[in-house]
Amino acid sequence: MNAPYHGPARAELDVAIMGAGFSGLCMAIALKKAGQTNFRIFEKAHDLGGTWRDNRYPGCACDVPSHLYSFSFEQNPDWSRSYSPQAEIWRYMKACADKYDLTSHIRYGAAVTDAAFDEARHVWRIKLANGETTTARALVSGVGALHLPAYPKIKGLESFAGHSFHSSEWDESADLTGQRVGVIGTGASAIQIVPSIAGQVKQLTLFQRTPPWVLPRMDRGFSERTKTLFRTIPGLQRLFRGVIYAAMEMRALGFLGNRKLMQRVEKFARDYLEETIPDPALRKALTPDYQIGCKRILISDDYYQAFNRPNVSLVTASIDHATAQGIVTADGQPREFDTLIYATGFRANEPLAEINIVGRGGHTLAHDWRFGAEAYYGITVAGYPNFFILLGPNTGLGHNSIIFMIEAQVRYVMHCLGWLFREGAFEVEVRRNVQQEFNAKLKKDMDRTVWQSGCHSWYLNENGTNSTIWPGFTVSYWWRTRHPDPHDFVITAPEPAAALA
Repeated sequence: MNAPYHGPARAELDVAIMGAGFSGLCMAIALKKAGQTNFRIFEKAHDLGGTWRDNRYPGCACDVPSHLYSFSFEQNPDWSRSYSPQAEIWRYMKACADKYDLTSHIRYGAAVTDAAFDEARHVWRIKLANGETTTARALVSGVGALHLPAYPKIKGLESFAGHSFHSSEWDESADLTGQRVGVIGTGASAIQIVPSIAGQVKQLTLFQRTPPWVLPRMDRGFSERTKTLFRTIPGLQRLFRGVIYAAMEMRALGFLGNRKLMQRVEKFARDYLEETIPDPALRKALTPDYQIGCKRILISDDYYQAFNRPNVSLVTASIDHATAQGIVTADGQPREFDTLIYATGFRANEPLAEINIVGRGGHTLAHDWRFGAEAYYGITVAGYPNFFILLGPNTGLGHNSIIFMIEAQVRYVMHCLGWLFREGAFEVEVRRNVQQEFNAKLKKDMDRTVWQSGCHSWYLNENGTNSTIWPGFTVSYWWRTRHPDPHDFVITAPEPAAALA
């Protein structure tokens, strides 16, 4: 005798989205375009924008060309520069939210702390930090990886009596004029902060553990005439965007193992350093000792130049401890500061670390990912039905625009949601063997890349596994995620608890 039919319980929401950054907004726009309105975005902050809301430090800008770091369906002819500053990107995101009427769907100050899949009722039970709860048929993570600040682990740092803050939590009330400022870190934020404040402070000291490879940014402003041409000639901006995309996509050849190509890029970077820094000792200190591309390649037109100023100094000795007055390095030399700035990046290898995600059988994502995060195309995880991740494991990039990846992932998720809402499925869950085979192949592909060439970077977790970067061309990711294969999933359907696949 057949068991009684139990369909999915009526949920308050069809789709719950966590995060109102680029990925969360893109997901919401796709739902709106499909006529789906019973969704909500839960945003922990009090405004949208994600990393472009949080990072407001001096000089903050994108390192991907403006016309590519934007939605393909919502191109902006009015970018002021080839590489947009933070405020302009943030305005663009707000304009997109307004155009697609997303603000009424966003719940601000609503941090999701727990999300558990109810197997009997086929819904996600979601709990907010304030204790409120709700339910949703599908749960989409758009929280990204660059939002949990990584603080330096320095003995005695809490004893520092001066002013201190992380670059992503910039104190806009702080006046650095005439101050002695120490900057810890040499990543993407540091190379923008240092030249932006060097002319304002009395003394700036940068503590460097590992020098980055730096290429010239070659940033240029767009004239009003160019903006008018983009605005009035159909297809011109799309063509311009396509040229930029193709040029950046070709850079993947080097990252994916073409050593000769990377050697040419490395020579270009060395020549740029030599042309910019006349002091041989300083130049040597700023020269990396690892293969270019192993860590994130940075771009700047003024970072190296800042070290030619008399009030800017570079410290390569390791930091031993902090005192009330400042920093003491391993060589015993104390340095006093009025302000310390932590330009130490984010906990990028701890995706969804602040949310307790509970799937089938009571398994938690934190436990399943304890040795490294993995998913199927970075989007779906076995054991977590109707749960989708945007910018999940191994979908980050070292050579092209992450917005391109977001759009590919959203299209994939929309196909999966179609099985739920158009075809009446209860659950959509990737098969475990499919996920395992995919990740085994991914790790094999990763071994030949520059990211596994021996350096220690934020791309790698504690086990040395790269669960951050996509080891391939973005066009291949786009092609492979155009349509999800139903055979890759267990799609639980009404007749009776059978699979559509």
